[in-house]
Amino acid sequence: MKKLLLSSAVVAFTVTSAFAQTAVTSEYYVVRDATTKKCTIVDKKPTTTTTVVDNGVFKTRTEAETGMKRMKVCTEN
Repeated sequence: MKKLLLSSAVVAFTVTSAFAQTAVTSEYYVVRDATTKKCTIVDKKPTTTTTVVDNGVFKTRTEAETGMKRMKVCTEN
């Protein structure tokens, strides 16, 4: 009985740890390159050569793609 409880606790801890790590790393940014004037989606914080467009921080890539289509600065060119 103790083995079952211990293994259940280990499994529960592993699952919650894995979920916490994926939740933290899943941020997508809509950025605009200063030289090319094109918008792209990146999964890391923007560099100095790009700027975050509007409020271009999203939790999923699909949300970022939808948001980028609605941003005027990204659809002008």
